[in-house]
Amino acid sequence: MSTNEGTSARTDGGTSALYTSEAGAAEIRRRYQDALEAWPVPAERVRVPTRHGETFVVVSGPEDAPPVVLLHGSGANATMWQGDIASWAQHFRTYAVDLIGEPGLSAPTRLPLDSDAHAQWLDDVWQGLGLSTAAVVATSLGGLLALDFADRRPERVTRLALLCPGGVGRQKTGWVFTYLLSRAFGRRGVRRSVRAVTGIKDPALQPVLDTVVLTFTYFKARTERLPVFPDEVLRRLGVPVLVIAGDRDALFDSAETARRVRRCVPRATVRLLPGVGHAIFGQTAAIRDFLRD
Repeated sequence: MSTNEGTSARTDGGTSALYTSEAGAAEIRRRYQDALEAWPVPAERVRVPTRHGETFVVVSGPEDAPPVVLLHGSGANATMWQGDIASWAQHFRTYAVDLIGEPGLSAPTRLPLDSDAHAQWLDDVWQGLGLSTAAVVATSLGGLLALDFADRRPERVTRLALLCPGGVGRQKTGWVFTYLLSRAFGRRGVRRSVRAVTGIKDPALQPVLDTVVLTFTYFKARTERLPVFPDEVLRRLGVPVLVIAGDRDALFDSAETARRVRRCVPRATVRLLPGVGHAIFGQTAAIRDFLRD
């Protein structure tokens, strides 16, 4: 594992490719740093060198516990797991990874999704963290990367828990136009767009909504169409799989995701949550129990 990171945030060069302004990038980093300071359990902050740039990881839980790697979605960072980590870290050694090319503290490198580049990157992350195998919990874009890694490196992944994963159900394109149009109306327009895409309505989740709005006000999200895995890739999955999706997901056809996984992955457990959008909350215990099974 690489050298432990101190409490102050550090960024790599090239952030202008990801943000509309340096001031906006700095505001997002400040919000992230505040969230890291409020991490609910003891944690190490480490930086792992990879062939595609340095990768920031928040490590929690007992050193001798089974390892679980956490991969967030686009436009997010490791703090998206902040509400889950207190439960999961009781039973697992958790590694909350900042995806490269996203608004965290990893390198701003953005790799092609239809290649083995992300698998190479995760090879280096596994090696840098001293992992031979690990379970993976992932959401959205992170789910696509997790599925790709499990297919290319089946010997390195023991379980997959996927929330609204990309690469399975049809990707809906309307959100791209909504997102791009909303940016012309500033933060208020972005807020309307974020509410529509995430489906966040609970007043208790207002801080989460505020963070997402801040991020997408200044962050240049990926807008390309994600590759879709053919049936034979899904059929090759030889590990236990849990898929949880919302039936009102504005980004992916979650009904198609559920159908394809049930058809191609007989060992999978699939839960389609009624009235839930792309942002999924309240599944901490379900994922914990799946990982412990």
